[in-house]
Amino acid sequence: MTGHGARAVALVGATASGKSAVAHRLALESAGSVEILAVDAMTVYRGMDLGTAKPTRAQRDEVSYHLLDLVEPSEEFTVAQYQRAARASAAGVGDRGGAVLYVGGTGLYGRAVLDDFEIPGQYPQVRAELESRADAELALLYARLSELDPLAASRMEPTNARRIVRALEVTLGSGRPFSTFGAGLRTYGPVRVVQVGLRVDFELLDERIDRRFHAWIEQGLVDEVRALAQSPRGLSRTARQAVGYRELLRHVEEGVALDECVAEAIAQSRRLARRQRSWFQRDPRIEWFDEPGAAQSRLAEVLNGPDGFVRE
Repeated sequence: MTGHGARAVALVGATASGKSAVAHRLALESAGSVEILAVDAMTVYRGMDLGTAKPTRAQRDEVSYHLLDLVEPSEEFTVAQYQRAARASAAGVGDRGGAVLYVGGTGLYGRAVLDDFEIPGQYPQVRAELESRADAELALLYARLSELDPLAASRMEPTNARRIVRALEVTLGSGRPFSTFGAGLRTYGPVRVVQVGLRVDFELLDERIDRRFHAWIEQGLVDEVRALAQSPRGLSRTARQAVGYRELLRHVEEGVALDECVAEAIAQSRRLARRQRSWFQRDPRIEWFDEPGAAQSRLAEVLNGPDGFVRE
C-alpha cells in the first residue's frame, strides 16, 4: 500500500459522525504535510457531489484530497480498483515526504487498504457459466466447492448462491482455493495502520442526518440526481446503490412524491449509520473517541510518533 517508512493513520466512523471536519482541520493545520485519502465507495463517482458529502471545491483548494472523482457514474467500480488507486495515491504521498490520513465509512474499502488484502481477480466467463446453473443446480455447485475448497464451503450457507458462485469462480478461474486469499473479514490481524474511531450518540446522529439531507435538498440535490439520471450513459448498478440517490431516483424516474422519497432516504441513511457502526465496532483494533477534538489530537499524536509508521 505504501512504501517503506511511510506514515499513515485512519479515521473511521458512521456517516454524519463529523469525520470529514476533523480530518480537514488536521490536514489544514499540518501546512500540507498531511494528505487525505477518501475511503468511500460513492465519492469515487464524478457528478455525485452533494449526497456523498464530497469536499467542496474550496476545501479541496485548502487541503490535498485523493480518490475522489475517479470514474463516471455510468461505470461499475470494484474494491480491487479502489485498492489499486489507493496504493498509488498513498505511494505518491509517501514519495513527497507526506503523511496519509485515510478517512471514510466504507468498511470493506478500508480493510482492503489498511490490511493490504489480497483480492482475488474476476473471471467473467467462469462466473457467467456458474450463474446460469445456480438456480437449478445450487446444491451441485455447493458440493463441487466442498470438494475443491472445503474451508470456503464451511464458511457459507449452502443456500447462499452469490457467495458460492464467487468462491467457485475464483477457485476455478485462478486455480487456487478461494480460502487462500485471506482469512476473511471477521479475522483481525496485527495493527498495520492505527485506526481512530469517532463515535456519536445515535439520537444526535439521527438529527444530523435529517438536518444534513434537508440542507442538501435546498442546495439542489434533486437537480443533481436528475442530471445523473438523464445523462446519456445513465447510472451503473453500483452508483445506483448510493443511499440518498437510490431513493431520489424513484422521484425523478418514477414520479414518486418527493416528500416520501426524502423520508425514505433519511431512514435508509440512519440504517446505514447503524450498519457502519456495527462493522467498525467488531474491529478490536480501533481506538474510539466521543469528542472530535480528542480524536484529532490522537491522530496528530500517531502521525508525529512511532505509531504513525505503516507496519509491513
